Amino acid sequence: MLHNRETLLVEQRDRVVIVQLNRPDVMNAINMRMREEMSELLNELRKDDSVGAVILTATGEKAFSAGMDLREFSKHLANTPLSELRRFRWERSEGISNFDKPIIAAINGMAIGGGVELALLCDVCFASEKATFAFAEVTRGLIPGNGATQRLARRIGQSRAIELILSARTVSATEAGTMGLVDHVVEADALLSQALTLANLMANNAPIAVRTAKAAIVRGLDLSLEAGLNLERDLATFLYTTEDAKEGPLAFLEKRPAHWKNL
Repeated sequence: MLHNRETLLVEQRDRVVIVQLNRPDVMNAINMRMREEMSELLNELRKDDSVGAVILTATGEKAFSAGMDLREFSKHLANTPLSELRRFRWERSEGISNFDKPIIAAINGMAIGGGVELALLCDVCFASEKATFAFAEVTRGLIPGNGATQRLARRIGQSRAIELILSARTVSATEAGTMGLVDHVVEADALLSQALTLANLMANNAPIAVRTAKAAIVRGLDLSLEAGLNLERDLATFLYTTEDAKEGPLAFLEKRPAHWKNL
């Protein structure tokens, strides 16, 4: 049974789980508790066959996430040896990058620093027309430390990534959509429903095929084209051995909905 956490609200609608960051008093800033709860929750959802896709959003309309909880970080910085800081951050990662089911971001407001990095970890990103995006780390003597210097350049190109991170300027949802930082910009009132529509499309397909296709795409990005095509062939061949690969064509021929077994 899914349940809310201290920093996260959790709701299941059919095969889609909606996860909301829930620290509205600090603009949903990401503290260590939220990181740990997110990692634990995603591990639980990964193993739950009733869950086909996840939507990540936040409570309130003002902020998706203001990024790292600087008050907490300052305390850790003062009390943790520099040699341990890298391990300290790595061990408390959010777990999104290793999640093998579709995960869709629905950015409902301001996203700053680590808040944008959360969106970059997701497979598809919807943004409210009222959303804004910024990397403020350099204004605080820091750099993005949860993947943005690598993932942002891969997503929008090197020059634009340098511009956004080094200037710390705020971009609108429209500009973010134009540069490819987000995939869909929608009216604020339609944000969740639009994300749910796509999430349901993904969640209702053969679970093992969806996960395998995502793995092929994500893993293939780090390979040469030839190696990626070999990976695709291997994974496609594996799917031929599954029960769902037999059920799909049979359901098509019998003109009925498929009954997926996730086997």
